[in-house]
Amino acid sequence: MSLFSKKQKTSHQAYAVVTGAGSGIGRSFALELGKRGGTVVCADINQAAAEETVALLKGVGATGYAVQCDVGNAEEVKALADQAEVLMGHPTTLVINNAGVGLGGKFDELTLDDWKWCMHVNLWGVIHGCHYFVPKFKAQGFGAIINVASAASYAAAPEMTAYNVTKAGVLSLSETLSAELRKFKIKVNVLCPTLVPTNIIKNGRIPGRYSKLADTALTNYAFTTSDSVANLTLNRLDSGDLYTIPQIDAKLFWLMKRTSPSLYARFLGTSYQFFK
Repeated sequence: MSLFSKKQKTSHQAYAVVTGAGSGIGRSFALELGKRGGTVVCADINQAAAEETVALLKGVGATGYAVQCDVGNAEEVKALADQAEVLMGHPTTLVINNAGVGLGGKFDELTLDDWKWCMHVNLWGVIHGCHYFVPKFKAQGFGAIINVASAASYAAAPEMTAYNVTKAGVLSLSETLSAELRKFKIKVNVLCPTLVPTNIIKNGRIPGRYSKLADTALTNYAFTTSDSVANLTLNRLDSGDLYTIPQIDAKLFWLMKRTSPSLYARFLGTSYQFFK
């Protein structure tokens, strides 16, 4: 029986850890898992935000626990992996490496501190999550991983260099783990959305000229919601699919990049020169 079916029995329910669960897609994942009968450890660097998500879980009749965690800190993620089992009274069956930050700007405008800050959360956070949960999943003979990347992982939009690099790393990591862990009955899914209404822009290091454009785009062209994305991703993981590409524009970029990478690169360069 499926780990994530809405009709699942108690013995098959998900015991999940979700990072960045204090808002946005992370909160949506936590609540959707709760609605499906799951127990969720809600990890976030913002303890109060994680506790808000736990309160919402209680509102849908689910059990949740709030844990403060900086995913870029290896020791904190190790502690999270161990603590989750104690809190839930059950081995973790699903980890969702969702925590992320936004960073925009021209390559030569970014500082090395900007790069380190972005990689600390977006890339190392996912690496740490996989590093400490994969051995547990292997030992118990099953498990599941959702890594939240972005369409930026393959779209390579200009003036998003550091963000693109971190998300490309998450995509590559997920593809590699999918192949490596299949024989251990560990499922892997990587989520690659474009714009989704979340706090990543508000809380990120995004120059004013970009944040205004992003706000306009989110208002007029966000083709989905965080709740829909969470629901779709869990369903695709349940079906054994590696990729979740939820929106029309994300699928179009994916198709263009896969069909003709060189032509796509020229298209980006030409478009950037025209619109900048």
